[in-house]
Amino acid sequence: MITLSGSAPPAEQIRDQIVGLIAAGQLAADQRLSSVRQLAKDLDVAPGTVGKAYKALETEGYLTTRTGGGTRVSHRADTTPRPVLEAARHLADASTHAEIGLDDAVRILRAIWPEQHREASEPKDAAPHP
Repeated sequence: MITLSGSAPPAEQIRDQIVGLIAAGQLAADQRLSSVRQLAKDLDVAPGTVGKAYKALETEGYLTTRTGGGTRVSHRADTTPRPVLEAARHLADASTHAEIGLDDAVRILRAIWPEQHREASEPKDAAPHP
């Protein structure tokens, strides 16, 4: 379900939420999305706003649009690996219990991200040769 609640422009929120639903496996390959007009009506935004989000997602390879076939999730849209999805759900749960909002949880993740990537790219100590 898509909702508009952040400070980002509505088209960006729609795009980000659809990417999240695809990554979480809640929107599967070839699944049909609501029409531009229907989603615009549901979210109380202009159809051009939804159209802009759909066009961006199509350009990025997440969606395909066919005349008469509607807008569907692309077969090329990648889903998030299960361990990453489980860790994200754990972070969301822990943040909720600690009464930390989404923006703060994202800030924390962004702060530790460079450190984690640096550690992952460092060579492991080789075993000494006899």
